[in-house]
Amino acid sequence: MNYIFYFLIAISIIIGAINGKLQDVVNSIMTGAELSVKVAISLIGIMAFWLGIMEIAKKSGGIDFIAKLIKPITKHLFNEIPQDSPAIGDIAMNFTANAFGLGNAATPFGIKAMEELQEVNKDKTTASNSMCLFLGMNTAGFQLVPTTVLAILIGIGYKNPTEIIAPTLLVTTIAFVSAIILAKTFQKFNKIKEVQDDKNS
Repeated sequence: MNYIFYFLIAISIIIGAINGKLQDVVNSIMTGAELSVKVAISLIGIMAFWLGIMEIAKKSGGIDFIAKLIKPITKHLFNEIPQDSPAIGDIAMNFTANAFGLGNAATPFGIKAMEELQEVNKDKTTASNSMCLFLGMNTAGFQLVPTTVLAILIGIGYKNPTEIIAPTLLVTTIAFVSAIILAKTFQKFNKIKEVQDDKNS
């Protein structure tokens, strides 16, 4: 990744020098550096606010309540793991945090859920169907409130940052549902293949 950035910077300077706009390139670098600091500071503020809200919700039982609401859905989706597995609760907590755009808060729950899914995984050398499904759903990144993106837009002075909420919800919902459908479809193909391999053996 560093080489890519070095390449882009070098190309920008070379093309700027060829076109006689090297000063504009330098000005853009300085302006971009200043803007990045402003965005970082605004991110600190809004992330601290939302993480604080999440901590309050966690201690007051709000997150547990939301997790319990979506737990029946997670049980149905991850029907290959035991119903009393602690992974169900961690998966629900992970999705709740992700839904509010709090990736930092969701990560520990996601790691813990993966560890617990690995414990009930029969083949320790291969990811289970539940692990693949969980990874796909996490990658899709369903979000009700895109907190980080809102913070960036506020940081750069965007006039109406909340207008991205509806499009983000639409896009992430489609991606989330698509990930579930694809994962479940591949699971069925995998089961058919396993049955055929058993018959052949």
